[in-house]
Amino acid sequence: MTTVLVILGVLVLYIIFAYNGLVARRNQCKEAWATIDTQLKRRYDLIPNLLETVKGAAKHEKETLNAVVAARTAAMAATGAADKSVAENALSGALKNIFALAESYPNLKANENFLELQRELSDTETKIQATRQFYNTVVMGLNTAVEQFPTNLIANMFGITKEKLFEIDESERVAPKVKF
Repeated sequence: MTTVLVILGVLVLYIIFAYNGLVARRNQCKEAWATIDTQLKRRYDLIPNLLETVKGAAKHEKETLNAVVAARTAAMAATGAADKSVAENALSGALKNIFALAESYPNLKANENFLELQRELSDTETKIQATRQFYNTVVMGLNTAVEQFPTNLIANMFGITKEKLFEIDESERVAPKVKF
């Protein structure tokens, strides 16, 4: 009888510890996602200033500017890791076009505001990359725990599910061609 109670007690303790571990991992994922959102908000706030600077120097490039505005709007409206990944990759591509555009306009390349905004965006992009990497690391930990036996039984019992990784677009995987 006491052996059964000890085994039952150990089982209950294991379930409690496993559940608490899964909840901690799920909360890490939420916190990492919030950190990504913070950095993305910073980027969204910089973009209008960049566009105004470019608009003044490159008046004939409305299509490129409109593409950035549309990509920013779509990225801000996207929810969830999968949709956010797609929208953010489109925004990154549109921003690359803005910086490529600067090569055609020497007065824009020399503009202090543009250069400072370019530095700020570059710094922000670096921070976004770091936060995405951290997010994917904690998601991998959660997903592994949700799939491994016996924690998968506890995850299923309490409805704890896997999260989506923040992935890059397939077009980003292609190495750029450099011509001299």
